[in-house]
Amino acid sequence: MTTRLLGAMGEQIAARSLREKGYEIIAANYRTRIGEIDIIATKDKYICFVEVKTGKRGGYLNPRDNVDEPKQKRIKESAQIYLAYKKTKLIGRFDIIEVLLSDNGSHEITHIEDAF
Repeated sequence: MTTRLLGAMGEQIAARSLREKGYEIIAANYRTRIGEIDIIATKDKYICFVEVKTGKRGGYLNPRDNVDEPKQKRIKESAQIYLAYKKTKLIGRFDIIEVLLSDNGSHEITHIEDAF
């Protein structure tokens, strides 16, 4: 499975999980000149900018460990661009959803709210 396909699968799983938790997905794969935000969702008083990281269960590192400071900076700057065009009174929050896939097709999701 290619990295791109793995990532797309993880984003679909993450979006479904968010909807099941009562989030409304308002954008996916939002691109700016600086970077991309995987999912933008709202729930209650929050607008959440969600980075999805997907990997195989049993890997050396947790996929979430790939959201380093430079990546966080690009996501924050992309969120500022989004908010400049889409005014809101909601409170901004940056989440990470980690999706771990098993060879048997099952998956495990970890949603880290207010991750950075």
